[in-house]
Amino acid sequence: MKDYEEIVAFLDQWGCFQKAVFLLLCVSIIPNGFGAFNLVFLTDVPDHHCFIPDLNLSEEWRKSIIPKTELNRCSRYRLDVVQNLSDRGLIPGRDINLTDLEEERCVDGWSYSTDIYLSTVVTEFDLVCSDQWAQPFTTSVFFIGVLVGSFFSGQLSDRYGRKPILFATMAAQAIFTFAQVFSTSWTMFVILLFFNGLGQISNFVAALVLGAEVLTGNVRILYSSMGTCLGFSVGYILLPVVAYFLRDWKSLLMALSLPCLVYIPLWWLLPESPRWLLSRGRVKEAEAVIRKAARWNKVQTPTVIFETDSVNETKSDKKPSSVLDLFRNSSIRIITVILCLAHFKAFNLLHADPYMSCFIAAVVEIPAYVSSWIALRFLPRRLSVSGTLILGSLPLFILLLVPEDLFGVSLALEMVGKYAFTTGASLMFAYTTELYPTSLRNTATGTTTTVSRTGSCISPFLLSLGGYFSFLPYVTIGSLGAVTAFVALLLPETFKQPLPETLQQMPERQRYVVRVLPNLNCF
Repeated sequence: MKDYEEIVAFLDQWGCFQKAVFLLLCVSIIPNGFGAFNLVFLTDVPDHHCFIPDLNLSEEWRKSIIPKTELNRCSRYRLDVVQNLSDRGLIPGRDINLTDLEEERCVDGWSYSTDIYLSTVVTEFDLVCSDQWAQPFTTSVFFIGVLVGSFFSGQLSDRYGRKPILFATMAAQAIFTFAQVFSTSWTMFVILLFFNGLGQISNFVAALVLGAEVLTGNVRILYSSMGTCLGFSVGYILLPVVAYFLRDWKSLLMALSLPCLVYIPLWWLLPESPRWLLSRGRVKEAEAVIRKAARWNKVQTPTVIFETDSVNETKSDKKPSSVLDLFRNSSIRIITVILCLAHFKAFNLLHADPYMSCFIAAVVEIPAYVSSWIALRFLPRRLSVSGTLILGSLPLFILLLVPEDLFGVSLALEMVGKYAFTTGASLMFAYTTELYPTSLRNTATGTTTTVSRTGSCISPFLLSLGGYFSFLPYVTIGSLGAVTAFVALLLPETFKQPLPETLQQMPERQRYVVRVLPNLNCF
């Protein structure tokens, strides 16, 4: 039987149709770069101190009412006592020993610095002092939404199609981002943020799988590795630029959500995946997509595109798929477990000015995505993934030896780590789409991405461990990357092999893993 790529070879790989699909899908991913990191600016904590009401205090007492050790924290000297001492003409530090004065909490609220931000979610809802837990929790709620969306959107996409889920998740992302502007409480904000997260990475995964199934050959590799990721990085790069000029959190959200309206016409321009249509037995619809592509590319189509035997074999996976199919037998279970571990990592350590740090981190992703494309084009998958993870882990361990005053060296090592981990993440996305058949491809990609979002959920708390030992986040992430690098060597190789269409084709590509890890059959 001919495989799908042989059947549609008459289209060529890079005609007008493929160019349009490639470009439009990459453009559809740009908002993901906005949404994935906008919380860096939305939930940042500016310098703050207790608000001092406009009372008739002397200049000396107004400057001294905030304890020096609590300049950015949560207390002040009792206002009624300070008022009395000021009225009596006593001078702080000369007539009164400040350490003897009683302190009180910020009962009148806080004053926030506007040197960097005009306002953030933290300043809007006073997420400081006793409520400071809400700041990292807000980020975790977002990634929990991303986790849930990744888990269910993959299964829905395999059941109902790539295109409907792509546009549903794009709509969810845009609508709930816009709705957050009108939040009247922190609770309302995080609820809307959760639903916003449902569409965040789900949009990326649906676009990734749709393009990987529509495009063929080297163009598919280019799209899966560099195309989608560069679309993401464009949004990532634009985020700090937009945030720099719009330093109010509501204005920033408005600017990130309204441009999504331009994506509505894409519904009539992007096709459904012919591979998915064939897997559901919808041959006429699949042929209609191919004939439309032929018209765009100005080539002749055969009278019969998909022969009966190839369609029947593809239909063998027609029954609805679920996440349980990823654990159907020992070989598939092993692949799924290893991929989940390989996806479980987070790297987001930034310093100094948030705008410049975010911009540098975004720019570093561009050479990382180019590197992933080169690796996918010319190198075996297992060695590429393992090598990038080792390269990402080593700089984090070297950081332990760098003196604190050598900030430039530390930043360079972090960026090398981010470059390598980003390259590995891009490789893993493409690798995952190559391992699973059409009926399970989106479910598998969504499930493994869900695990990666689990790592993102705990990353705010992981980074906070730096308060106990400054290098603990580096050691944790570096150790996880090193372990993953060795485990990734146990995955089957897919270099220069066609995408599997059915579950029956999948075990043939996993016997290597079963031989190497016979004891993992207990999973």
